[in-house]
Amino acid sequence: MKIINIEQGTEEWLNIRKGIITGSRFKDVVTPSKGDLSKSSVTYMYELIAERMGATVEFFQNAHMQRGNDLELQARTAYEFIKDCKVEEVGFCLDDGKLFGVSPDGLVGKHGGLEIKCPKETTHISYLAKGEIPLLYKPQVQGSMWITGRKWWDFMSYHPDLPPLIVRVERDEEYIKKLEDGITKFSIEMVEMENRIREKYLNHKVRI
Repeated sequence: MKIINIEQGTEEWLNIRKGIITGSRFKDVVTPSKGDLSKSSVTYMYELIAERMGATVEFFQNAHMQRGNDLELQARTAYEFIKDCKVEEVGFCLDDGKLFGVSPDGLVGKHGGLEIKCPKETTHISYLAKGEIPLLYKPQVQGSMWITGRKWWDFMSYHPDLPPLIVRVERDEEYIKKLEDGITKFSIEMVEMENRIREKYLNHKVRI
């Protein structure tokens, strides 16, 4: 794994992630529940190939997403206070194969990591009511442990007017193995499809 220390959200950070299968999109490759290859993953594959071939893919950010970004620093500070620890901020953790990576919201000590979500109040209350990591984020959290090799990951849901939810998630080796197999298979199919397109229309293959 290679750690690229640049500020998340910057143009440089966005450029590094172009054409890379990222942790927040692992759920678009495998099913959150079992880690099986998703039938809808082909749409994400088209998006990645377009980026890899130089196209600018539109990035949609609604008000709730922007609000989450704005509150992330506040949430991280709250986590540090509650857990009495220091969170290390990193830009991007890239797999040695350079086809997939994750952008942790923080690394904790030698063995842990942090994923922060800042949802609207009703969503946050639903998370508090269940008291567990939402299934939707399982691929991202387990995938972060896969890429970084960390032993545990804290999922934090934060709202400034409500109690925070912090859930410690341990490595699920069986799930991680299925995730790794699915992401690897997806990446191979992606490169093969890109090569077919390049050969047909540009007369050359991609170099990995």
